[in-house]
Amino acid sequence: MASRKRQGSKVTAMAVPAPVVLGVAMVVLASATGARGQLKMGFYAESCPGVERMVGDYVRQHVRRVPTVAAALLRLHFHDCFVRGCDASVLLNSTAGGVAEKDAPPNLSLRGFDLVDRVKALVEEACPGVVSCADVLALAARDAVAAIGGPSWRVPTGRRDGTVSSAEEALDEIPKPTMSFPELADLFASKGLGLRDLVWLSGAHTIGIAHCSSFADRLYGYAGADNGTDPSLDAGYAANLRERKCRAPVGGGEYNANAVVEMDPGSHLTFDLGYYRAVLKHRGLFRSDAALLTDAAARADVAGVAAGPEEVFFQVFARSMARMGAVQVKTGTEGEVRRNCAVVNGNYK
Repeated sequence: MASRKRQGSKVTAMAVPAPVVLGVAMVVLASATGARGQLKMGFYAESCPGVERMVGDYVRQHVRRVPTVAAALLRLHFHDCFVRGCDASVLLNSTAGGVAEKDAPPNLSLRGFDLVDRVKALVEEACPGVVSCADVLALAARDAVAAIGGPSWRVPTGRRDGTVSSAEEALDEIPKPTMSFPELADLFASKGLGLRDLVWLSGAHTIGIAHCSSFADRLYGYAGADNGTDPSLDAGYAANLRERKCRAPVGGGEYNANAVVEMDPGSHLTFDLGYYRAVLKHRGLFRSDAALLTDAAARADVAGVAAGPEEVFFQVFARSMARMGAVQVKTGTEGEVRRNCAVVNGNYK
């Protein structure tokens, strides 16, 4: 998922077949772990009625003021689910006993933590010790995407919060921008997600931005390329990136690694088909974006969705988000319901 430096709470030709075009109301509850079946719609109907409205109202109000928070919350949810499942372990602070996920290199550019904490505080005031941080994050990500005009999807609740957070596990489990298609496919499969989930979830980059450091290896010193540029990247686009975005100092030296580039130039605050169309033009920033064109089936899906109506993308993205949001969840008596999302209950004071 696209990145941005963390500053407080601030911040992936065949027609798509009919069976893939699902209404956003569909909830997929099958899982390799079997735990998904314990999530359900309206889990808090009696214990904390109105919690989903409370989360949604706050998120929509904030997104209207700061639209970039939508990409931040979506990425935060994605990174959470890929390490130990969707258990809010990414929200935990590091302790003297170990470095937490949020302090792993892939997560140093995450933002949105403060917003989640504020939403959780509101929920705690209304219903102390009832609603998990994992559910707050899953709901907030959905509501943020919908608030900028993207799709919505049903989020069954009942997740419990994890008590373990490991930076080392984050390094191993979070998809890297340099990954090949087989590497990405294997990683997604380990989470119970399929090839199409990989294609559709990559579409989140339509509202993403990336640091030059995450793709500069495609612009400078690319192995085997006479001009140092990845030949799978559009030459004109690469030249523009070198000259205007990730420019090396005159006379030599390092490029500005912290400079940011829109992954969907011109519409990075709009949830649309621009990302897929850019990928087809070989203008995806990451190697992992370009990798979608190296697999015949994935390429056909990208071409099919890019040529179709926006509603198709919304529907398949919603389906895959529902699937991802139930990856390896903790339910029942597993984990806990944290009072403070950054601290396990035993250490909360």
